[in-house]
Amino acid sequence: MNLKEQLVRLLGADAVSDEAPVLAEHGRDKWFASQPPEVVVFATSTRQVSELLAFANEHAIPVTARGGGVGYVGGCVPARGGIALSLARMNRIKEIDAADGVAVVEPGVITGGLQAAARELGMCYPPDPASLKECTIGGNIATNAGGPRCLKYGVTRNYLLGLEVVLASGEVLRTGGRTHKNKTGFDLVGLFTGSEGLLGVVTEATVRLIPLPPARGTVSASFATFPEAAHAVQRVLGAGYLPAALEIADAFTLQSAREHVGASIVPEGEGHLLIDLDGHKESVASELAALVELVRGLGAVHVREALGETACEALWELRRQFSESLKATGLTKLNEDIVVPRGRLVDLARFAAGLREKYGYPVACFGHAGDGNIHTNIMVADYERPEIKERVSRALDELFEQVLAWGGAITGEHGIGLAKKRWWEQAATPVSHSVHEALKAALDPKGILNPGKFLGPKG
Repeated sequence: MNLKEQLVRLLGADAVSDEAPVLAEHGRDKWFASQPPEVVVFATSTRQVSELLAFANEHAIPVTARGGGVGYVGGCVPARGGIALSLARMNRIKEIDAADGVAVVEPGVITGGLQAAARELGMCYPPDPASLKECTIGGNIATNAGGPRCLKYGVTRNYLLGLEVVLASGEVLRTGGRTHKNKTGFDLVGLFTGSEGLLGVVTEATVRLIPLPPARGTVSASFATFPEAAHAVQRVLGAGYLPAALEIADAFTLQSAREHVGASIVPEGEGHLLIDLDGHKESVASELAALVELVRGLGAVHVREALGETACEALWELRRQFSESLKATGLTKLNEDIVVPRGRLVDLARFAAGLREKYGYPVACFGHAGDGNIHTNIMVADYERPEIKERVSRALDELFEQVLAWGGAITGEHGIGLAKKRWWEQAATPVSHSVHEALKAALDPKGILNPGKFLGPKG
């Protein structure tokens, strides 16, 4: 009996597929690696996930869990084949309780769908990754996803109160709960958050909701240079503002947007800030007016302001077009979600310019200026050529080495996956490596969960 037949007997025919298009679809994400699994399992319940993992653990079969498959680092690519476990059908919002300030959801729930459902009840789920219309809560938990609003509101970890996790053995762990404070034992919720599917499979999450801010304002401000825009970031925060979001973009990003979406909607200048405020209408309106005056006084060459959801979203449409605009250049976009201390924004821009001069590749920087998580995109022609890939790897070596020297991080929200495995040894201390390996060995001694990534046997 082959693997598919065994899984059909265990889980039912509707839950298992080995059709070539299905295998191909579940063998990749938005990165460049691709490795089809032997079979795909579509789970619909915790019981099915538990039975599958108990079976896989007994027979030492690799299992790679996946949600929306929209990651950027090959995190859900089944590098060792085996079973791809899709959680997309576990997509129920089980409960939203405004009085308790919680929602209980399955891992396949689309992030934007949870936000919309919470909004209808006057509540807000703040984490807002750019892929929120496609990505899942389970995938967000796996990478501890963030987004523009994490400056004020924090990342996925800050909104997780309780988890149901199936361990490699098939045992079901419930940790945390629905209270907003809970200091019972170790922080196991935090342990599984950001673990990239290496320690267990999340089958349910209880998330924290906050009251929906009743008003929103946005300032769009352009500056002659990127350093002037970066300087303005420090001045805005130093003036006592805590924006919901504070985004920055450089000259190459802006020019790409002018060519893709039209110069008429992209303001002049080589540095751009997008600043979001939220709260009650009167306070937002007052802060918005003062903020406009502040950025004008800092030398902004073009300023627009908006009040209200519809008007603010119109200004944000430019930000949402940055990634597609860069892709439209025809160059391969290598999206590195590095994080630097916020005071290093100008240094990062200068270093990126140095990489461009040395290697000849444009470097586009945009992203979350408020917390230093700047998406640094090396734009490459003919990336499939081996000699080009090797040259780009050398450029990335220099980028990550410098980021780490500044006290930064090689990833802020995408995870390590396959794409950043090369730099894992540099990114953490030997003691940290040992602790990671010990946790992996304790929870997944046979190494069946998402093997081939940054923990477990190398190669």
